[in-house]
Amino acid sequence: MSSLTTPSLSPAARLRGLKPDWLADPKVWRTEVLAGLVVALALIPEAISFSVIAGVDPALGLFASFTMAVTIAVVGGRRAMISAATGAVALVIAPLNREHGLGHLVAAVILAGLFQVVLGALGVAKLMRFIPRSVMVGFVNSLAVLIFMAQVPEMRDVPWAVYPLIAGGLALMVLFPRITTVVPAPLVSIVILTAITVGAAIAVPTVGDKGALPSSLPVPGLPDVPFTLDTLTTIAPYAFAMALVGLMESLMTAKLVDDITDTPSNKTRESVGQGIANIVTGFFGGMGGCAMIGQTMINVKVSGARTRLSTFLAGAFLMVLCVAFGPIVSDIPMAALVAVMVMVSFATFDWHSVAPGTLRRMPAGEIAVMVITVVCVVTTHNLAIGVVVGSVTAMVVFARRVARFADVTSVTGPDGATVVHRVTGELFFASSNDLVGRFDYANDPDHVVIDLSAAHIWDASSVAALDAIGAKYARRGKTVEITGLNDPSARLHGRLTGELAAEH
Repeated sequence: MSSLTTPSLSPAARLRGLKPDWLADPKVWRTEVLAGLVVALALIPEAISFSVIAGVDPALGLFASFTMAVTIAVVGGRRAMISAATGAVALVIAPLNREHGLGHLVAAVILAGLFQVVLGALGVAKLMRFIPRSVMVGFVNSLAVLIFMAQVPEMRDVPWAVYPLIAGGLALMVLFPRITTVVPAPLVSIVILTAITVGAAIAVPTVGDKGALPSSLPVPGLPDVPFTLDTLTTIAPYAFAMALVGLMESLMTAKLVDDITDTPSNKTRESVGQGIANIVTGFFGGMGGCAMIGQTMINVKVSGARTRLSTFLAGAFLMVLCVAFGPIVSDIPMAALVAVMVMVSFATFDWHSVAPGTLRRMPAGEIAVMVITVVCVVTTHNLAIGVVVGSVTAMVVFARRVARFADVTSVTGPDGATVVHRVTGELFFASSNDLVGRFDYANDPDHVVIDLSAAHIWDASSVAALDAIGAKYARRGKTVEITGLNDPSARLHGRLTGELAAEH
């Protein structure tokens, strides 16, 4: 009798199987390296701008982008996603820095990281399942609008030469991929526009005008605050708000990248990883951050990156560009980066969602949820607020829609002594509140049967409604029999009936 055996692999073959994609395939390696370089260039003015919002030195925003990207590349749960200093985090911690100083801000970043690690370990990522598609579409579209709006100030009150440079950059990014995709079009655009402005001595706003670039690497240390309960109570509210905003933005971005790349990610690991990255950033004196959606789109959608290498190199190149090539990077015209971000905004927007054909087919409630999400995000400039408001609106729309499906049909027995009320649909707080008024208490016969075989009891409100119905019949000397309960409904009804207020 023969047996089949699997040939064992040699140690060299096993080692080759353990190699990451970017080592096994030179084309992947080239894509990841060039994508990281493009993202690093785009990160510099963004990080400086967010530092201004937070009220800190531009170097702290750049340090945060460096440490966040490098750390999350190792510990994060979503490959190719970019984490760095962000405007959402800057808005949350700006008041703390303004009122209590930089030491408290750095301490809050570390505490926010600890909160994120705990929330991640507790499974906060599982809440993502409650965010409906209409909110996700609104999130993506509002993100695209915000990216574009952030470029508008760079196109106001500027020399006339800025406009043809932006147009030229957009044309390059549209046309160059038709020639070759070996080099990312945004990188080509940045290099060519920089060469033109420097070579022709065209006076336009540059990256250097945003702020001074750091000349050395960050040094680790402890925040300069008294380690007392008073300090903890001061920073805790800001830290918790930062943790929630950072996690929500990061998890939404991870889900977006999942959809674009058609690959899964570990949301729990990403949540914990964001916390670790913020802790590391805090000890290096950075302003903290989270997933950066615009730069992630550059990395994944525009440049085609798919591995952790691009994320790591985005942070590494950022510091190399600042420290070793600061004067050269300072000469990059802002028009080149504006063109890149405008292209990203157009690529990010879900144009199919606003097509007339789509709008005609979509339920009005889902269109409303999408619009409300976009309006809230654009108005507040806070993606987290828009997602929360949109999700709550979607839940209300869903509850109203499902509540309409609860119905009662009545059949009186041949002898006229019994009536059977057949209840169909989902019974929960929205539908059960109307259930009490669906019965003819005065004219029904003495024996009333409520058939729930086509219904399901979801909450205490439904049990209370059934108790109220029974009480109304009992006051008229009539008996009520409830039949057809499925097992979960029977258990919930048996546990709560008679324990709740029966009067409605």
